[in-house]
Amino acid sequence: VAYIDPGNYSTGVVAGATFRFKLLCAGLMSNVFAIFLQSLCIKLGSVSGLNLAEACRAFLPRWLNYFLYGLAELAIIATDVSEVIGTAIAINLLIPKISLVLGCALSIIDVLFILLFYNPNGSMKYLRSFECFVSVLVLGVVVCFCLQLSLIKDTSVVEVFRGYLPSREVFKSQGLYQACGILGATVMPHSLYLGSGLVQPRLREYDVKRGIIPASTSSELENKLPYQPSPSAIKACLKMFIIELTISLFIFALFVNSAILITAGASLYGTPVGEADLFGIHKLLSTNLSSAAGTIFALSLLLSGISAGIVGTISGQMVAEGSLNWTLRPWLRRLITRSISIVPSIVIAAAVGREGLNDVLNASQVVLSITLPFITAPLIFFTCRDRYMTVRSPQYCDEVVTRNELVNIDQRDAPQSEMKMTNNWVTTAVAVIIWLIIAFMNVANLVLLGKGVGG
Repeated sequence: VAYIDPGNYSTGVVAGATFRFKLLCAGLMSNVFAIFLQSLCIKLGSVSGLNLAEACRAFLPRWLNYFLYGLAELAIIATDVSEVIGTAIAINLLIPKISLVLGCALSIIDVLFILLFYNPNGSMKYLRSFECFVSVLVLGVVVCFCLQLSLIKDTSVVEVFRGYLPSREVFKSQGLYQACGILGATVMPHSLYLGSGLVQPRLREYDVKRGIIPASTSSELENKLPYQPSPSAIKACLKMFIIELTISLFIFALFVNSAILITAGASLYGTPVGEADLFGIHKLLSTNLSSAAGTIFALSLLLSGISAGIVGTISGQMVAEGSLNWTLRPWLRRLITRSISIVPSIVIAAAVGREGLNDVLNASQVVLSITLPFITAPLIFFTCRDRYMTVRSPQYCDEVVTRNELVNIDQRDAPQSEMKMTNNWVTTAVAVIIWLIIAFMNVANLVLLGKGVGG
C-alpha cells in the first residue's frame, strides 16, 4: 500500500507529461531497489526479532539513534503531507463545491478508520480482517487503472515498453529531479520500518501453532513481551515472505505506478507545464476520453490516499515505539501527525492554490529520497554482521539490556548451536551498489538545485 499513494500519482503525472514514457526506467529501477531493500528488512525482522527502529535503538549510539529517528519522523510527515494534498485534490475533483482548503481539513477524517479498525496488539483474526480491508482499497485502485489503461487510444505498445530501457533523460537536471521524486515515492523510508516489523506476528503464529512457544495473552501482547523467532519459523517463513513481497510489488505497485505515468504520457505530453498535474490529467481524461475516466482517476486517488494514510500510521507507531520506547494509541498518533501535516497544506492551498500544492506534493517525494541514504545505511550494516544476524537457542530471552530496554538471550542453559544468516558477499555487494546509486542521485540532485538548475 505504501507504494501506491498520492506522491506516486504526482511524480508519475509530471514525469509522463514532461518526458512521456522515458522515465519508466526510473520507476522500474526504483521498484527493484524497493524489493531488494524490503527483502533485507524482512530478513532483519525475522532473524533478530526486532524491527529497524528497535535495532537502531539496540545497536547504535544513542545520538545516532536520535538522529535517525528525527529523519524517520521527517519522512513520515513529508509522506503525510502528500496524502493530505492528494486526498484534498481527490475530494475537490469528485465534489467541486468542496474547496482545496476544506478538502485538506476533511482529510483528518481518516483518523476514524484507525480508531475503528486498527489494533496492532489484537489477535491475528482482527489483524487479518484489517489487512483485508486495506487490500480491498488497493484492489480498488488497481481496478481503476485497468479501466484507465483500456480507455487510452493512439499509443504504441513498443514505445511504452521502450521506456523501461535506460534513458539519458534521467541524467538531465529536470529528469534527475523527477527521478529522485520517483525514487522517494517508491522506496519510501517509512515502508522500510514497516517491512521489518510486520513479519513478527506471523512468525509468532507459526511458533504458537507448532507448540514452540505458548500462546500470548492479550495483556502480554499489550506489554510487548520479548519474542525471538525460532530457527524453524525463520526457515519456513523467510523465503515465503520475500516471494510474497516480490510478487505484490511487481504485480501491484509496478503496474499502478507505470499505469499512472503511461496515462499521463499518453494524455498530457506536450501540454503547458501549469497543466501537468493531477488536475490537468483529470481534465484531459474527462474531456478526451470520458467523464467516467476522470471520475475513476479521482476515485483511485482518494482510495490510495486513505489506504496509504493508514499504513503511515502503523509505520509511525513502529518508529516511535522502536526508537524511543514512546507508546501512543494509533488513532492519537494519527491525529498528531495529520494535524502537523494539515496546517502547512491548508496555508499553501489558501495562499497559492493548485500550483503551490502540486509543487509541494512533488517536493515532498524528493525529501523522502534525500532521507533514504541515511535510513538504509544501518539496514545494510545490520544484515551484514554476524553479531546481529545469528539465531541462537533457546528462543526465549529473559534478560533486559539496561540501556536499550531490549531483550538479551540468557545463555546459562543455551546450547552451543547457532545459525548465521548474514548477507553473502554478492548480496552485500549489490546492497552497497544500490546505496551508492541512491546517494549519488541525491547528491547530484542537491548540487543542481543549489545551482538553480532543475526542480
